[in-house]
Amino acid sequence: MIEIISTNLLFNIDKFLAIFLLILLSLFLRVVLELFGQTWIKTKAHTSTIFILPIITYVITSVISGNIALSLGMVGALSIVRFRNPVRSPLELSVYFTTITMGIAASVSLLWLLFLAFSISITIFSLMFINFIFQKIFKRPFFVASFSEGNSLSSLTVVAKSPIDILDSNVLLQYKTISQADSVITYQLASSSFSLLKQIEEDEFVRSKSLSIELRR
Repeated sequence: MIEIISTNLLFNIDKFLAIFLLILLSLFLRVVLELFGQTWIKTKAHTSTIFILPIITYVITSVISGNIALSLGMVGALSIVRFRNPVRSPLELSVYFTTITMGIAASVSLLWLLFLAFSISITIFSLMFINFIFQKIFKRPFFVASFSEGNSLSSLTVVAKSPIDILDSNVLLQYKTISQADSVITYQLASSSFSLLKQIEEDEFVRSKSLSIELRR
């Protein structure tokens, strides 16, 4: 019995290696997305999904490969699955598609799996670097934070009659609007750190220049 088990393990060592790589790359994707500021990925449901989905896809792809009849039957069986959970953002949908592609790539070639992981990593870190450059050189973020993406952001709205320099150059500034009717300037700042926005709200210079300040958690 032990000999049979050991023989099967050696015969299917590539499959165990593929699953191990899928788990490892799912963990890597989870960490990179969190570094990218996507706080929604920290929930139990989302984290479990990016770990489980590639393995499920890998097994399905491996089972139906080379068998047309089984492929058609599997497509029919899976067609009854319906997703009712709303997708928060295009990025979340891309993450799910990525995990599915990871499973498909692993069933074809581990090199394609590693190439996919490398390409996505380079893309994400490049975007993070571009955002860093924009904040350092242009004093504004490359991305505009969205309250509909599932990120827990606090916001600070400042209304003033004249420009406030420290808000114009603040990296947390999302947008600035000027009313044509009464020349009132509205600053909208957002951050996952409530304390940073609190410091701006309590700044004496900002208060002296503001008509109104509203801090939301």
